Parts: sequence; C-alpha cells; structure tokens
Amino acid sequence: MDPVDSRPTPLLEVRALAFSRNEEPVFGPLEFAVDAGEALLVQGGNGSGKTTLLRVLAGLLRADSGEVAIDGNPADHHLRSRAIAYLGHLPGLKGDLTALENLEFLCGLQGRRRAQLPGPAMAMVGLGGYEDALARQLSAGQKKRLSLARLWLSPAPLWLLDEPYANLDLQGIELVNRMVQAHLRGGGAALVTTHGAYAAPPVRTKLLEMEARR
Repeated sequence: MDPVDSRPTPLLEVRALAFSRNEEPVFGPLEFAVDAGEALLVQGGNGSGKTTLLRVLAGLLRADSGEVAIDGNPADHHLRSRAIAYLGHLPGLKGDLTALENLEFLCGLQGRRRAQLPGPAMAMVGLGGYEDALARQLSAGQKKRLSLARLWLSPAPLWLLDEPYANLDLQGIELVNRMVQAHLRGGGAALVTTHGAYAAPPVRTKLLEMEARR
C-alpha cells in the first residue's frame, strides 16, 4: 500500500499550460505550483509572456491547452472570481467616482475581507485625505496606491500582481512588500511579475523564468 501523501494541496497548480496568439506560441507548456504562504516570482524580458500568463490565470484569456487548479479544484469562472485578485497595468478605476466611491463600489461587487474597511485601507496605502478626490484627478502613483487598497480589501487568497512596483517611489515599493508579507502570513499566495528591475518581496519565493519566443 502506498503511504498517504501528507503534502498540502497547492493553492495554485498549473499543468501543461500553453497559450498562442495568431498561431504563434507565447508561452508553454508550463508546470508549476504555489502553496499557501508562498510567492512565485515570474521573471522575463518584454515579450516573454508574463502579463499574458497572469491574464490566462485570471480567466481574461483562454489557454490553448493545459489545466489550472485552485486549492485542488478545476479553476472555472466562478472559482476564479472568488479566489483571485488581479492587479494589472491599468488601474481599473472609474474616473468620475471619488477614490472612496471606487473602493466602496468594488467591495460591493467583489466582497471584502472581514474587519477591513475602505477608509482605513486608503490611509494604509498613504491616501488619507484623498477620499473625495475624483479618480481621474489622481496621479499615476496615487492611482496605483488606490489599486493596492482595492487589493488589500479583497477576500481572495490568490494575488496576481503584474509589475506591482511600477509608478511607485521607494515608500510605495516598501508598501507592496509589507502587503505581500502580511497576505502570505495570513495563508494567501502571490504571483509577482518583474522584468528584473526590482528585488523580489522578502518572502518565501519560487522563481519562474520566462523567455521571449524568437
């Protein structure tokens, strides 16, 4: 009789995942797993497919082949919507709503973590006093911080962070690192893309190297 496998089920597991655009391979097949309390650093130059990989995992693009499992279950649309928080290059904010209204709207749409509220989340990311500012009036760095507040409020255990340090000063970079540390301590996991210009967050990290197709 085989011994019982006592290893925990990965929060995210990817098997033979591949994606093509206009019949040209972008990445894959890829195989990797990320456990709760762990981060996967996805490195590679421009055109290596880092952003595309995160968009496939988030369900925004359909893979050509392969499987994605979240906590041992096939990642259908409903499961992705509950388990994944995606921070992309665009802030995903409504310009004619205030900063606080944006967070309240997104909490109503996506839910929020218990004991977390939009106002304190704004203060945490350095936007205290900007609650009534229209999102379109914020700078690129302030919009990024507002998106980080939205991420912090999300109850999703799996964070997909596409170049999360972009448009942030040193204090903002430290903020991202503290957020990732706290998320992992709470049992979450994160995928973080980078082209190598910034150090990885100081957490338990795996590395996935992606290369541009020639």
